[in-house]
Amino acid sequence: MRTKILVVDDSASDRLIIQRMLSDYSVLPACDGLEAMRLIEEHEDIDLIILDLKMPNMDGFAVLDALKSDTRHKRLRTIILTNYEELENEIRGLRMGAVDYIRKPINMHSLRARIEVHTELLRIQRALEQTVTEQKRTFDTVFHQAAVGIAISFDSEGMPVEEADCVSINPMFEQITGRTRGELIKLGWASITHPDDRVEDLENYRRLKSGEISSYAIDKRLVKPDGSVVWVHWDIARLAVSGDRQFNHICLVHDITEHKRMEEALIESERSKSVLLSHLPGLAYRCLYDRDWTMTYVSAGCFKLTGYPAENLLYNRDLSFNDLIAPEYREELWEEWKRILADRRPFKYEYEIITASGERKWVLEMGEGIFNDAGEVEALEGIIIDITDRKAIESTLKYNSEHDRLTGLYNRSYLEDLLKSDAKKRLAQNRAVVSVNLSATQSLTRAYGFHYTHDLIRSIVDALSALTASNRTLFSIDDNHLAFYLRGYSGEEELTDFCEAVAGALEPLLRAEGIDGGIGVLEIDRGDEYDVDQIMKDLLAASERAMDTVERDIGICYYDAQIEVQIMREQEIKHELTRIAVGADDGRLFLQYQPILDLKTNEICGLEALARLNSERLGIVQPGEFIPIAEKTKLIVPIGRRVVVEAFRFINKLKALGHDKICVSINVSVFQLLRHDFCKELLHTMREMGVSPENVGIEITESAFSWDFEALNRILLELRDAGLHVAIDDFGTGYSSLARERELNVNCLKLDKYFVDKLMYLEPEEAITGDVVSMAHRLGHCVVAEGVEHERQRQCLQDYGCDKIQGYLVSGPLSEDEALELLRQQGECRQSPAV
Repeated sequence: MRTKILVVDDSASDRLIIQRMLSDYSVLPACDGLEAMRLIEEHEDIDLIILDLKMPNMDGFAVLDALKSDTRHKRLRTIILTNYEELENEIRGLRMGAVDYIRKPINMHSLRARIEVHTELLRIQRALEQTVTEQKRTFDTVFHQAAVGIAISFDSEGMPVEEADCVSINPMFEQITGRTRGELIKLGWASITHPDDRVEDLENYRRLKSGEISSYAIDKRLVKPDGSVVWVHWDIARLAVSGDRQFNHICLVHDITEHKRMEEALIESERSKSVLLSHLPGLAYRCLYDRDWTMTYVSAGCFKLTGYPAENLLYNRDLSFNDLIAPEYREELWEEWKRILADRRPFKYEYEIITASGERKWVLEMGEGIFNDAGEVEALEGIIIDITDRKAIESTLKYNSEHDRLTGLYNRSYLEDLLKSDAKKRLAQNRAVVSVNLSATQSLTRAYGFHYTHDLIRSIVDALSALTASNRTLFSIDDNHLAFYLRGYSGEEELTDFCEAVAGALEPLLRAEGIDGGIGVLEIDRGDEYDVDQIMKDLLAASERAMDTVERDIGICYYDAQIEVQIMREQEIKHELTRIAVGADDGRLFLQYQPILDLKTNEICGLEALARLNSERLGIVQPGEFIPIAEKTKLIVPIGRRVVVEAFRFINKLKALGHDKICVSINVSVFQLLRHDFCKELLHTMREMGVSPENVGIEITESAFSWDFEALNRILLELRDAGLHVAIDDFGTGYSSLARERELNVNCLKLDKYFVDKLMYLEPEEAITGDVVSMAHRLGHCVVAEGVEHERQRQCLQDYGCDKIQGYLVSGPLSEDEALELLRQQGECRQSPAV
């Protein structure tokens, strides 16, 4: 790029001469100072000005003054034009910023020579500026990107930021300290230094400032704004710089927090190692890889573990470590080390040693091989700790995990593992599991407590243990079930004889307690794979079926396809009931109503609501089948609510049709009654649906009182006091309520069909039915006879003074519409005149 020169002269001839003389430069002419200033503003790249001092409008001195006052033009070099007799003007111009002068008349050779000199000076100046710029850029890059904190002229005491132009702090210094440059300058480094390190650091700094030392370094802690501490290596040195700066020093800061943490961890590790070795329940060692396990180092714990001082084992002085190893483990231990060292893996092995006193101890050895550069084993290092107590605990835990605490027999988990193991072996022998169902003992627990029942079960186990053999093992499945696992028996006859023997052993014990038992039998197919969990489920099903046997006190039931079909049927019913409970039944649950006839008025006075289940797959399912399933699964509670709501809806329908004296009885399970919120919920539903208490009857079976007589009787009292009609259903066949009838909080007794059937073949004076009716009346209870199917029964009951009857003689269960039609016909008959 050519040098650009501005020629400012009011003489056109002088400007032209200069332009011609400097034709190889880029020359801009100006006739006065004003034009010159305009061109300077327009052309920022002017390098040199040739300026005449005497000009109209704005002379050269005014131009020099304008250039000097504007920092943008400080790099312009100005040569002034003067006359020979104007020495004072030359001096004044030079003082105002001119770099040279040329006297008129102008000597063109002198002019060119001066221009060349100043052009070269400009080139040198630019080169220097470029070098300085690059050096500054490099410095700034290093300063701002350095991985170490750098602070220049940063004092220990704080100062106002505006007075700290000389202080430089890089970003890493700010990052390490957690503060900005301004915050650091205001605080000074002493205030962010940890108090425990401050005194030493300030003393070193004082000596640095006084010239006693030229530098110092210290590891110290800095406190961050959040109170956390950062460890730094603080390195300060004096700087030899020009000027009169007060704090000529540089500070380099390295974050050594992690290094300090590692140092502390190492110290702690060494301390922990020392503590560990002193408290190790065993010994640490280094030994040779030989058959004697020759010890080259043994820790002091050797004596406590083995009974021998450590020095006795060193280099086999008195005995080798191999002598301590129980003989049966010596070869195993050698082979295990051999195998582990081949793969250079850590060693871990449990074995027994024999101590100086002859005691056997279990130990755990953990170690590794030490190899030389050639890959040869130089030594073995590790620890050997006493695990005798742990082994004892493991043995106890293993025993407890495999045995039943009450009986000491192997438990269900052990039996299942044994069955799984035998399944994998595919044994070609007869195998069977015989389950003993003792669930009836729960009634003894309620009556006499757990200890009584536990004593009985132990007696049963003692009796059955006499039947065990090498191929017959007795197990405890749960609190109320035992099981024999038989292997290798000859056939079905032997299996049956064994089951009879089990029943014979059980019978005297259970008969003495007045309870029954059941024996379920499941034969396992030879060599077939099977699901152990399914076996246990099928076995339970068979033993429960055995409990239902009425021919004998202790039933025996073999699991077969029929039982499987019955289980599937129960599952289907349970599925249907679950759908009903969640409201997705599509009308599968419905009610029928069986009329109750008042013998005095010969009119229908009530209806019993009877739940019916119409299964999608099974068709109509009777209550005697699905109600027990609902009770067993606790689905009876939500289903009972549905029945109550449906019955109340029908009561309102009856009332709307003018049958407001009809009472609808609802059968309630003991599971519903014993819920704490049953009464509250029932009465709330009645109020919500606007049902009168006198239109509602509650029926509970007599057997329910075997649960908790007092609790149930209190609930019945609450219902009776609320105005509901309370009746005992199936009276006379279950719980012995005849003895406690006076205490029952009921309005009515529903005489069981058993007593009514007797009237068909007993003479009136032989039947006790009349006595029961008479006794109930004396206690203030009305009597409803159930199951009345013949006119003779009706006549006898009427003669006995029975209040009401129910049965097919009156009507079977009816749908809503049929019940309404029967009541309508009764109303018409009542209104028709007698013939």
